[in-house]
This record gives sequence, structure tokens and C-alpha cells, in this order.
Amino acid sequence: RSCNPPVGNLATGRTPVTLTTCGQNSTELYCFYPDQNLLHQVSHGCGQPRCTKCNANQPDNSHLPADMTDDFFANPISWWQSAQGVHREEIRLDFETEFYLTHVIAVFKSPRPAAMVLERSQDYGQTWRPYKYFSINCTATFGLQDDLFEEGSMCTSRYSDAVPCTRGEVIYRALNPANKIEDPYSPEAQDLLKLTNLRLLLLKRQECPCHGLELVEKPQRFAHYAIYDLIIRGSCFCNGHAEECELANRTGVMENVVTPGSVGFLREPGSCVGVVHGKCVCRHNTAGDHCEKCAPLYNDQPWKPGDGKTGAPNECRKCRCHNHADSCHFDLSVWLASGKRSGGVCDNCQHNTEGHRCQRCKPGYYRDRGKPMSSTEVCKPCACQPMGSANATFSRSWRCHPKTGFCYCKPGVAGPNCDRCLMGYWGFGENGCRPCDCARDCDQHTGNCFNGYDNEPFFNIPIGGRIPDLVQMPTNESEEEWKWNDHEQGFSALRHPEKCVCKEKVLGSVTDFCQMKYAYVIKARILSAHDKGTHAEVVVKVKKVLKSGKVKIARSNRSIYPESWTNRGCTCPILNPGTDYLIAGQEDSRTSKLLVNMNSLVKPWKAYLGKQVSDILRTGCK
Repeated sequence: RSCNPPVGNLATGRTPVTLTTCGQNSTELYCFYPDQNLLHQVSHGCGQPRCTKCNANQPDNSHLPADMTDDFFANPISWWQSAQGVHREEIRLDFETEFYLTHVIAVFKSPRPAAMVLERSQDYGQTWRPYKYFSINCTATFGLQDDLFEEGSMCTSRYSDAVPCTRGEVIYRALNPANKIEDPYSPEAQDLLKLTNLRLLLLKRQECPCHGLELVEKPQRFAHYAIYDLIIRGSCFCNGHAEECELANRTGVMENVVTPGSVGFLREPGSCVGVVHGKCVCRHNTAGDHCEKCAPLYNDQPWKPGDGKTGAPNECRKCRCHNHADSCHFDLSVWLASGKRSGGVCDNCQHNTEGHRCQRCKPGYYRDRGKPMSSTEVCKPCACQPMGSANATFSRSWRCHPKTGFCYCKPGVAGPNCDRCLMGYWGFGENGCRPCDCARDCDQHTGNCFNGYDNEPFFNIPIGGRIPDLVQMPTNESEEEWKWNDHEQGFSALRHPEKCVCKEKVLGSVTDFCQMKYAYVIKARILSAHDKGTHAEVVVKVKKVLKSGKVKIARSNRSIYPESWTNRGCTCPILNPGTDYLIAGQEDSRTSKLLVNMNSLVKPWKAYLGKQVSDILRTGCK
């Protein structure tokens, strides 16, 4: 739910600033009428005035601005008093940060002013706007209607009578029937309630009616403003995201932690009212002095204030950085591109990760599928042989594939780390390996041809010979992440057709096709392949399933298994990485493998070819 800090006296613990103070430069003699004689009508008699001295430098005779905001229960008869003879006086209270105002009460010791203005600033005193005008005659003084006759007017005569001559109150309520605020955190509410400074302009002094009676003392000794108490009720401003506040300065640096049980106030010993501090103790994953922004790792959606009308908390949502970042920022373009579902971009991804969500490994590293994405060791460095690995891959900065760790080899080079020549190649060096000038294989160091089978080394399948043990590919890889381009150099013997000659199956008549009783027919892109010693495995991206048998086939990455190869080091039929093929073959339902052999139909994909086979499958084979 949305949160509301408690309301307290914002003036407590804060000292107002005034233009003058009695006895500021020297001792002054002033006079006043005692309280008890002026609580009734003047006709009851004013009694005798009392006179005493005021000196700002003598504690027992001083009446300083701080006396307006001290504890009025502990010090009920302390007050501030202006210098004698002033007509215009100013009382200003400056706050260290933004607060919310509810109402203001000023209890005067002198007669209330005949005209005064209550103002607030929202920019630390640079500009001021009026809250309310007070006058015995609103029209004559300010040119405004009196709210006693016109509801909602900015001026009132309600609190400008000279009587009572002491302890007369001036009250202002920020929220009244004329200000209908449904959501206290809406822009309209903030414009009305939020303030950084409050100012009382006392514009016209008026005398107590007793002065018209027999006056013994000099009139100028009564000519001053005096206020017992200035009470400013309000709360810290937290945008609906906090219920308590702590001490802060203008820079937002925490100076004191709120004590347990204080509920937003720092209680003074023996005090009934505590200091209202301005730094919010934020909830809902928000941050800032006023919870005006999301916490560093919670910027996946735009910040919003709590909804004071419905009670919705409008919490900030955590970015998906997989524990590889300490902060994130909101990006509007990302937010709009996601359909307003997620807009967080992780900052300074750690542990060799990168991306909006630190979801992929940096160039030169690959994903360890054995560890969760949140692991600090999820990205391992590529282990490619520098001499045998190619730099001109489809992303020039990649030494190996970022998802598998497979190295990209130079022409004629093979091995998991591109550290040896393919079968039928020799002379491993800076330019890769050269083809053997032989009918069979040759010595990989000298290029000398082998004449018999006895000297022939262990037979390796060259397709994608750069690939180590096959890793099960995830089913949600995007097509873009596996796409090859013109710079691809995943070289194998399959890239050199002059060394590989296969007699491949052709698409004959409908009868011939149906007699083969293919278990599966798919459109697939060849991604990579590797030598398992006793057989080959080819990783493909299944793009379309025209027919399937007992083995379930999904449109995702999977392996197919060639069963035939030649003594040239070539698999048959030929499967070139980066190429789309129409593949029709048999299956091994016991092991759930899709098989490719010399009876399989393997053709580079053409749209017309796919339609032709689809028509045969739909109508021809019964």
C-alpha cells in the first residue's frame, strides 16, 4: 500500500529568522496589558498596564525568535517580540529540504496585525507565492473579496480583530473544503502542500482598544509585534513510499538515524512533540531524500509516486541483471520496444558478461552451460590456439562462439582448439593447413603421402572439426544468434568440394520417394559439426517440420547423425555449415536419433522443392 508519514510540528527544533528583535542593540522599555484582564470584553476594564525591559543579550530579559518555536507546554509564557515602532516585520522559517504542510497556527501576545500575508517558497526562497491574505478589510487592503462572503477567496478577515489584545490566534488550513484533493501525491497536491520555506509578513500593526482609555504610559512602548507560539503542522514529503523519516541536510547526507519506536520523530527528553526530520526511510524499492526515484537495481519500469487515492504502492521493479550488476537505469526506447513491459538496462556488467541484462558473455568468453546464469563463473575464457584460430568470424571480436566455446578455425585446421590439421591437410601454420597432394592422407608435418592403410592415423571426420564435445543446445536460441555471414570461416573439408565427391540421392518420381519410407522430413540450417571418434554429430537449427515419426522433432537446435563418410575425410551426403537444407531420412526410435546416410535425401533448400515434397507427402504417399 502507499505510505503516509505522521504529522508533527515542523517548527519544533528549528529557529525562525526575523527582521528585528526587541533589545537587539540596547535595553528597551516596553509595556503590555496582563493576560487575565484581556480575555473578556474591553468593557470589563483593561486594568493597569505593566512595563518592563527587554534586552536580547540578557537571558532573563530576552524575547528571541527561537521562543516562538520552543515547547509551548514546557514554556507557556515565552515569546518573541519585535523592536519598538516597526510597522513591517517578517518571520521566516527555512527548512533544509521539502516538507508537506497541513496548517499553521500563530498565537499572538500583542494584538493581531491589521494586515498580514502567509507565503511559501518551493525553491529554497528564490520565489514566493501567497497561501493566504489576512486583513480587517480585504477589499481595501488587498483588493480581494473576504472569504466570509466568497468561499475560496485568498483573503479573510476572520483573524484580524484587535480583540483579544493578547493570545489572539491566526489559523491557516492548507486543506479545506475549497481545496478538494483526492490524491495527496498528485501534482496538484504537491503544488499546494509542498514547501521549503514559510514566511509571515506582518504589514500593519494595530493598537489594543485599551489604548483609547486613560493611558498613563507612552504609546510607543506598546508599539510592537509579539508572538507566543508559531506552530507549523506538516510531515516529511515521501511520495507515498515511506512511513518514517530521519535527519538529513540539504545534500541528502544522512546525519542521524531515527531511533526505534520514534515513528519518524527524534524525541527530545521530556518533550511531548518531536522534531520532524526530512529524509525519508524509503520502502517499495525506492531511494532519494523523498523516495523520488527507484533504488539503483530497481529501474525496470518508470518510477511513480504511491497512489494516495487507491492505496496502490506503485513499487519499483528489479532489473534482471542475473546478479552481475549493482545498478541499472531506465531506458525509454527499451521500454517502448518491449511493449511497456521492461525498460531496465544493467550498468557495468561484471564477471565477463554484457548486454541489457548481463545475459551474454563478453567477446573472448563463452557460456558454461553447467552453471546457472547468475554464477560468477558462468563465462569462461576461450581456449583457442592463436595460430590456428580465425579472427574474421561473424563477429570479429569473438575468439570462440559465446554460447558453446567452439573455436573458429583457419582453412584446413581442426580440433577443439584449432590446434591441428584436418585429415587430408598438412603444414599447420599462420595461414592454416594446406591440402595434401595425395590420393589419400599425408603426413601432417611433411606432406608426404601415405601409401597404405597401416600408416594411416586414427580417422577423423572433418566437418566442423573445430568442435569439442557436443553440448546440448538450448531450445530458445534466436535465429539471429546462430546466423552465419560472409565473414564466417568455420572451415572443414566440406568447404573444399574438389576433395569431397559423394554420390548423393536425387529427388526422383513420387513412387521412388514414397518407397524410401522416410521417417522424417525437415528444413534445417547446418550450424556446426564435430568428430566423436566413432561417429559424427551435426548440430542443426530445425526451421520447419514437414514430417516426423516416433522421434519428436521441435523447431529448435538439435543433432543429426551422418552414418557414411569417405576416405577423403568427408561425410556423405555433404552438409555445409551455414546452409539451409531439405533433409529426409530415417530415425532410431530407441535412441531418439535422426539419421542421415547415402539413402537420405539431402538438398539445398529451395522454396519450390519444399512445396514439391509437401505435396508428395500430402497426396502421393498413401
